[in-house]
Amino acid sequence: MNATQFDKNGTAYQFFATQNPHENVATIVLIHGLGLNRQLWQWHVGALTQYFHVLCYDLYGHGDSKALPASPTITLPLLANQLSDLLDHIGIEKVVIAGFSIGGMINRRFAIDYPEKTIALLILNAPHQRKPEAQQAVEQRAIQSRSKGMMSSMDAALERWFTPEFMQVNDAICALIRDWRAQCNPDAYNDCYQVLAHGVSELIKPQPQITHPSLVITCQYDTGSTPEMSRAIANEIVGAQVAIVPALKHLGLIEQPKIFTGLMLSYLYKLLAIDV
Repeated sequence: MNATQFDKNGTAYQFFATQNPHENVATIVLIHGLGLNRQLWQWHVGALTQYFHVLCYDLYGHGDSKALPASPTITLPLLANQLSDLLDHIGIEKVVIAGFSIGGMINRRFAIDYPEKTIALLILNAPHQRKPEAQQAVEQRAIQSRSKGMMSSMDAALERWFTPEFMQVNDAICALIRDWRAQCNPDAYNDCYQVLAHGVSELIKPQPQITHPSLVITCQYDTGSTPEMSRAIANEIVGAQVAIVPALKHLGLIEQPKIFTGLMLSYLYKLLAIDV
């Protein structure tokens, strides 16, 4: 089953069964970033389904998912609850959760709020405590988005996300990402931007502490989710590992998807004792 489905809250999702069924196969949930959608993972699903089921879904107001009414306002716990409700709808008890950017905030919040449903975390290019100037910059971008429109910062975003070499020869992918943001519900996008800007405060030295097996990945030149942040995230999670991908920026998982799937799979094969 990989056709688009919807749960009771209007969350759009796709479930991809593994190509190699085996005993106790785990499901990996993939959470996209702000202004993107579940199509972000199209370059990864094939490799991940070699030995895992894969669940992709859209955050509220992104992709094909419905936006919430004006109340309640989107918060990080509410986004974690969106995933919990989705898992209950499908009937999946426990999952590995891979989250990119704001998705790497959501999966940490999920592990805090729903530890019994969490097997392990893959935290990709996710922010953590920022230096004052960086915090001011992300807050200003959130204000600009609400006042001037969510597409007003698109050119600058692409420059932060991709290397110049990639952008020079990948106009189609850059256009695709523009389209993904343009399709978002503006209110949901801007509410999620506030979560991205301010939600990290909930995740700094969290109590209770996250103890699930975790791999934290970012890119050498990711200015919004820096290697320093990834090391700080890992230092606050018991036994977490860190991988820094050289030479790439924020959307390195699109620029070099095989590197990211390779890191994730290598970690999970060892963790879950899967003989490949």
